[in-house]
Amino acid sequence: QVQLVESGGGLVQAGGSLRLSCAASGSTISNYYIGWIRQAPGKEREFVAAISGSGLNTFSVSSVNGRFSISRDNTKNMAYLQMNNLTPEDTAVYYCAAVATPRSPVTTTDAYDIWGRGTQVTVSS
Repeated sequence: QVQLVESGGGLVQAGGSLRLSCAASGSTISNYYIGWIRQAPGKEREFVAAISGSGLNTFSVSSVNGRFSISRDNTKNMAYLQMNNLTPEDTAVYYCAAVATPRSPVTTTDAYDIWGRGTQVTVSS
């Protein structure tokens, strides 16, 4: 069974950057879609970005296009979310999630059946 652990969150000023990491253990993740999902205070979880097992296909929500970039290194069993030009609206707990055979579009939170515990990202104005 795959376990996921996120890291790299923190407090940053608006306009700053953070790089989130997702470390997988228990099994290779090369056959898994990896997604990043966030949850802001008082709001539902929101899909942010996803990447296919090969890394050839990526998906992201329009609000982060041009600012966030998802990537993976299957040799290290790692996935990443590079976040640039952060705004206070990006403040949330960010979760790394995985699924081998999605039964829903990977751009939806329901697609994922393996979740990390999340890492807090706080953007000050």
